[in-house]
Amino acid sequence: MVLLSQAGDRLACAGHATRPAALSDLDFPFTVPADGEPVEILPGLFWLRLPLPFALDHVNVWLLDDGAGWTVIDTGYGDERTRAIWDRVLAGWPLRRLLVTHFHPDHAGLAGWLAAKVETPLAMARTEWLTARWLAQDTSDQLLDSADAHYATAGLSEELRRRLRARGNAYRRGVALPPASFARLAAGDDVTIGGTGWRVIVGEGHAPEQVTLWSAERNLLIAADQLLPRITPVVGVWPMQPEADPLGDFQRSLEGYAGLPADALVLPSHDRPYRGLHLRRRQLVDHHAERLDRVIGLCRAAPTTAEVMDGLFPASLDLHQRGFALAETLAHLNRLRAERRVERWREAGVWRWQAV
Repeated sequence: MVLLSQAGDRLACAGHATRPAALSDLDFPFTVPADGEPVEILPGLFWLRLPLPFALDHVNVWLLDDGAGWTVIDTGYGDERTRAIWDRVLAGWPLRRLLVTHFHPDHAGLAGWLAAKVETPLAMARTEWLTARWLAQDTSDQLLDSADAHYATAGLSEELRRRLRARGNAYRRGVALPPASFARLAAGDDVTIGGTGWRVIVGEGHAPEQVTLWSAERNLLIAADQLLPRITPVVGVWPMQPEADPLGDFQRSLEGYAGLPADALVLPSHDRPYRGLHLRRRQLVDHHAERLDRVIGLCRAAPTTAEVMDGLFPASLDLHQRGFALAETLAHLNRLRAERRVERWREAGVWRWQAV
């Protein structure tokens, strides 16, 4: 279930915040295919929707004709349902290369399994591969202790912190261990797939080094989660880097798409392909500007992080969504602090925030 928040946003369990978007000027040229059935939408380019066990119930992966086989972009979630789909698809689709845009389970969940099954190399950005390898293996108490300390300084209740700790490392449940070696992708790299050139544009904020691919020849952008048409990717602060400014990273990285043609076809990882790239960029910028203003208003009374979160999101969110809500709240607070629009101090071990 997707829940509407007090601020007009929604949170979906796969890690994306939704808001109503002005879609009148966006063009959606393709209908949605059935889950698990590859559909050719352009010559040599197939769209495969894979189901997810979350409120956001699908992820798009792309198969590109690569001459002697196919290049697959993203893999879906690491569960038996998705493995069964890949077993069926692979029966008629020899895979040549595997490319994963970022480390999140709905994208990298089966990277290790798929790479081993078809004996194909994995291409990822270095930070994304390192994060996936680390999180897929970390069962230490130190990981849980760090998260609990993060939640304590945010002012979460002991009961909520206990429940969050009891989940353990939830990442491992949806991800097969990624391969021990990989081919590195970096911003500005040129990649040739089936004779077509693609340039790597890195999107930050939602993930540390998310790979998106631009083909000038085909006027196509494979946008991963950076430029979704109807939902905004969760841009969050997580326990491993509590002082991060991912919203600043996200805002800056959107500028990396400013020079692309306005009529480019965008292939997102959720929802449908669309045209209207620059309209969507403006919508994303405006959305976060509105959220920053709302957070400023909530900081007039020196709240804790948890109190700001309660002002932004409904209390009825489930445990999984509540973690995303806290991460989003902190991303906006840290951005405002970087802009010197709020200040913070510690009181009885909990951060309090005050508008400047």
